[in-house]
Amino acid sequence: QVQLVESGGGLVQAGGSLRLSCAASGRTFSSYAMGWFRQAPGKEREFVAAISRGGGSTYYADSVKGRFTISRDNAKNTVPLQMNSLKPEDTAVYYCAARRIDRSIGAYNTANYDYWGQGTQVTVSS
Repeated sequence: QVQLVESGGGLVQAGGSLRLSCAASGRTFSSYAMGWFRQAPGKEREFVAAISRGGGSTYYADSVKGRFTISRDNAKNTVPLQMNSLKPEDTAVYYCAARRIDRSIGAYNTANYDYWGQGTQVTVSS
């Protein structure tokens, strides 16, 4: 069992940066692979980035590759998402998620994640 809380969202101008953080409760954090997803109004929830249990493997959507960086600190039970060179198209609610089954092919699909945070709003103005 893990509980997730996202933070760090806000309003930023295009070209700016934000750092989101996912904080997890409990002592089982290191047993979960983690992911970030986002959802804009009227659109399906989409994959953004993911990281394996030990942090050795990372995955990114093509739309954010080279701009976003996911990492994890298992000692602090946090998964930050550094977002640089933000675009208006990045505007969405960003969700942190956790999954027990750590397989690379499952990192991109929302159905493979067992727990979700409440989301944090990111708005990028032009």
